[in-house]
Amino acid sequence: MNSITVKAYAKINLGLDVIRKRPDGYHDVSMIMQTVNLYDTINIKKTKFQSVTIRSNLYYLPTDRRNLVYKAIELFRENHPIRSGLNIFLNKRIPVAAGLAGGSADAAATLKGLNRLYQAGLSLEELMKLGVKLGADVPYCLLMGTALSEGIGEILKPLTPMPDCSILLVKPDISVSTKYVYENLRLNEEAKHPNIPAMLEALQENNIYKLAPLMENILESVTIKEYPIIEEIKSVMKDKGALTALMSGSGPTVFGIFDNQLKAEKVYRYFKSSGYGKQVILTRPY
Repeated sequence: MNSITVKAYAKINLGLDVIRKRPDGYHDVSMIMQTVNLYDTINIKKTKFQSVTIRSNLYYLPTDRRNLVYKAIELFRENHPIRSGLNIFLNKRIPVAAGLAGGSADAAATLKGLNRLYQAGLSLEELMKLGVKLGADVPYCLLMGTALSEGIGEILKPLTPMPDCSILLVKPDISVSTKYVYENLRLNEEAKHPNIPAMLEALQENNIYKLAPLMENILESVTIKEYPIIEEIKSVMKDKGALTALMSGSGPTVFGIFDNQLKAEKVYRYFKSSGYGKQVILTRPY
């Protein structure tokens, strides 16, 4: 095998709670993660040269050591000496810096692709142990599906799949610093924590109507103050028939859950022409 093409799937957070700040500066979290059917494609090709080159369809995307694909290759090489060079083409469809784990998904897919291309025989668990060195979301992006994520995000438990529905993603034309959001999060008595156990119960019952009202993201308390447009998008989605609407990760992407595809398509068209969203995507749970 000389080349391989892999898909890197985006994620949303159905529930995101932050329990405490740890002495090492990280935060302990409790999150329900969900893969959605939106993906980047990564073509990995062996070359005769020892160098690694990355190209992308987005001119502004760094293609050097700042890119998580490059870091994933370096990490894989440290553990499994590769005798060839690599030519990578990254076709980005997941919005960048959007709270959808696009970079982590690319890193995870690269590790999976290299494992197959070089027949390294690493198990999913071994890939996940490698992946956590690249970022807290990478092990989940390797596991995929519906999962409870704890610790700093590396302790994962697969869950009953999310009920099928339509998911509308709207990313406003702003960039949010994850570092800023976590640094300004106040975990005092007033902090409204999502009810993760109740969400787990609703998932087990496969009940979207019970699950939707429980969806919450504690990081909204920081991001919405800074960017009120996020609250506006949420309100419009709910007014137009979403069962619920929530910010994913540290933002700024907002997702709405719809139980009716036609209704979702109508709201998708509204957002496409409204100017609220720089990127508007209609998808489903993976």
